Amino acid sequence: NWTDWPITTGDWVYRKDERGSLALFGATDEPATVMIRCDRPRGQIFLSRAGAVGNGAKMVLRASAGLQSYPAKSSGGTPPYAAISISPGDIMLDRIAYSRGRFAIETTGLKSIAVPAWPQFSRVVEDCRR
Repeated sequence: NWTDWPITTGDWVYRKDERGSLALFGATDEPATVMIRCDRPRGQIFLSRAGAVGNGAKMVLRASAGLQSYPAKSSGGTPPYAAISISPGDIMLDRIAYSRGRFAIETTGLKSIAVPAWPQFSRVVEDCRR
């Protein structure tokens, strides 16, 4: 059961920049394990996790109130990230915000992870909804 997985080590950090806002999760002085970005010019939220994926990959987000699957693509950067694009109004973002302390990210070909559901995540979502 995903609710029994150990939570990935790290902390959330919130930032604003010229494109909107983002929150990074991971160990201090290491590349982020998970990122959520509000890209205001595009009107989209991008959620990325460390690792590369191939064609046809899926990312499943799990929260206490449900799950949702999204097509995932590699970002092509260094280090590599698997990314999904989500509408700011997607109900799954609210499910994560109100999840019981954690949410999970399962991605084709990558190790599944549990991440703490801290306010920085929700702050980025709310930034994109304004």
